[in-house]
Amino acid sequence: MTQGAFASSGLGPLLQYALSSVEGQWATLRADAFSAEEVSGVAGDLARAVATAFDAHDGPVPSVSHPQLARRTIARLRSEFVMAVARKAEVDLPAVLQCLQAFEQVAESLEPGWDKQFTERLSGPNGLDLVVEIAHDLRSPLTSILFLAETLLRGRSGVVSPLQERQLGLIYSAAFGLSSVASDVIELARGGDRLLESEPVPFSIADTIESVRDIVLPIAEEKGLALEITALPMSLRLGYPSAVSRVLLNLTTNALKFTDTGRVAVSAAAVDATLVEFAVQDTGRGIPEDAIISLFEPFRRRQKRDYAFSGSGLGLSICRKLVQAMGGELGVTTGQGAGTRFSFTLRLPVVDQGDLIGGRNG
Repeated sequence: MTQGAFASSGLGPLLQYALSSVEGQWATLRADAFSAEEVSGVAGDLARAVATAFDAHDGPVPSVSHPQLARRTIARLRSEFVMAVARKAEVDLPAVLQCLQAFEQVAESLEPGWDKQFTERLSGPNGLDLVVEIAHDLRSPLTSILFLAETLLRGRSGVVSPLQERQLGLIYSAAFGLSSVASDVIELARGGDRLLESEPVPFSIADTIESVRDIVLPIAEEKGLALEITALPMSLRLGYPSAVSRVLLNLTTNALKFTDTGRVAVSAAAVDATLVEFAVQDTGRGIPEDAIISLFEPFRRRQKRDYAFSGSGLGLSICRKLVQAMGGELGVTTGQGAGTRFSFTLRLPVVDQGDLIGGRNG
């Protein structure tokens, strides 16, 4: 279809197969097309646009007389292409991902003014409700993907080859990242500082850190990073376990995301009888000095692509709000090439087991 990078990617036959499949199914598009020839022409234009977008990263807007037909056709082309990829024994995954991005570019070009319409809805009186609704719609299927990926990754559905294990690890990491962003959007819409427990309750710091470890372990394994856990001896403390878990999970996920080699360490240490310091430390690239000032700002605009933290800033902003709601302050020490350490201290009194037993019996 083109003589550039797409031609040498090995994906040409798969896109051609998708094109032939759509042409053979033209009857399903009859509501928007006058003939099989019209479907074939539109599908061919769209396939060429995808190949061009793959090469130039900027797909041209196909000239079509029926936009609705073009939108439905590009959706079917993409679906048939994905099915063709799934049936192939070996594929170049980066090239496949680039091709899917090209599909998205062409699909977006068929929606003139969509960005203006979306902006108008967001700026309207129900804009926040729209964002939260989208986040909820994303989180539900992503949760299912996470569950299925972990089930397969652990070999619960049969033997998994090393290649499949790595692919499942990538799926888990990507889905977890998207799910976290969706959760952050929902949380920020609620203020970002909401504590699920109305008052402090007894909880185990060791169990909380272990649960965080279990969730992020597939990400660490996929990247070949050591995940070190240091917790206080088994004892109950009085505090807000849901918020502590949320903050540690977010910080640990960020550390794993922006660490390429070495380790990520999650720890809890007693400062005195009631004060506990939590920390997440990594051996990543560190954060540039000029980025620290805006580190905890939500919806910050990232100026450089090599900053060692998320561009939106939602997660860290929420972490700071939750820590403050628990009576602490989230701090960071970092240096480029020296890694990063996030930490916070909380007053968590030790719970007397006898008081718990007496309370249940009383």
